[in-house]
Amino acid sequence: MADSRFLMKKLFWVVVVLAVHGNAQEEAGVSGRPALVPAMFVFGDSLIDNGNNNNIASFAKANYLPYGIDFSGGPTGRFSNGYTMVDTVAELLGLPLIPPFSEAQSSGDRMRYGVNFASAAAGILDNTGGNFVGRIPFNQQIKNFENSLDQLSTILGAADLSQGLAKSIFFIGMGSNDYLNNYLMPNYDTKNHYNGQQYADLLTKQYTQALTRLYNLGARKFAIAGLGAMGCIPSILAQSDTGACSDEVNELIRPFNTNTKMMVNRLNANLPGSRFTFIDIGNTFQDLLVNSESYGFTVVNRGCCGLGRNRGQVTCLPMQAPCPDRSRYVFWDAYHPTEAVNVLLGQKAFSGGSEAAHPFNIQQLANM
Repeated sequence: MADSRFLMKKLFWVVVVLAVHGNAQEEAGVSGRPALVPAMFVFGDSLIDNGNNNNIASFAKANYLPYGIDFSGGPTGRFSNGYTMVDTVAELLGLPLIPPFSEAQSSGDRMRYGVNFASAAAGILDNTGGNFVGRIPFNQQIKNFENSLDQLSTILGAADLSQGLAKSIFFIGMGSNDYLNNYLMPNYDTKNHYNGQQYADLLTKQYTQALTRLYNLGARKFAIAGLGAMGCIPSILAQSDTGACSDEVNELIRPFNTNTKMMVNRLNANLPGSRFTFIDIGNTFQDLLVNSESYGFTVVNRGCCGLGRNRGQVTCLPMQAPCPDRSRYVFWDAYHPTEAVNVLLGQKAFSGGSEAAHPFNIQQLANM
């Protein structure tokens, strides 16, 4: 009976992967069915960046093999072997894959179905990620969106643009670098000024201000992704003599997720006509780690591509040979999940229950 449940669950996720990958092309048109929303606009970090760092002076890049080894367009700047979470969400919404701002800004028409402004190493705080030199912080990502509105207005007209933005999904996933590449970095003195709760309060205060700016620019439907179990990623596991998840890191980020949930509730109450929902990556990821075999994953404690302990001490290098059975790995490199996990996260965010997204999932948000 247990084997049959395992096979059925694995078959389910194979079907999901095939469904979201049907006709998956970077330049694909909208899917055959009507799109649920006019567009999706994406803001975030390397978990959902799809190439915005490619042409800036940055150490945070993924535009080389084996990144993109399973993506139809090859290496694009996605920090994955294939899809990111928002690629899955876009296709489930009936949209084409959303182009990066670095490419879309040259043609307003390419922005018609949305733009991805995410940048690897970016954070809520402007100084986050400085060790990687070039990156596009959240505040600048919003500025880039604001600068794009003139182009979109030319295509759609001011009235249609306003209506279109109000119906579009704004997907935001920020905060991981504010811990990994700020608070936890030895060359940052942040931890000397804030304890864990104080730092979470600082982040969500600035987060609230930034999201309110997006609201004032016309956004109304927001999907806000929380942080996953960062104490269990290969780069953190590699720092442990036992190879166990870091309870210290997981406890450090807990107040941020708690604050972000409360922030979502406050914004829903305080911004007329807005719809904010919290995508509970932490809960979904914890379920995935605890029940990994039932989802078809057999390797949860090391990267598919990387060097050193847990393949997490040095992240995936150019032309390095990755693991052959990538669908069995939770982590692609020292920091990021595999395409198989990204598909799962995207599907859960889109149509999962309250344990995955609340007060509503992205499909429900789109239909409001």
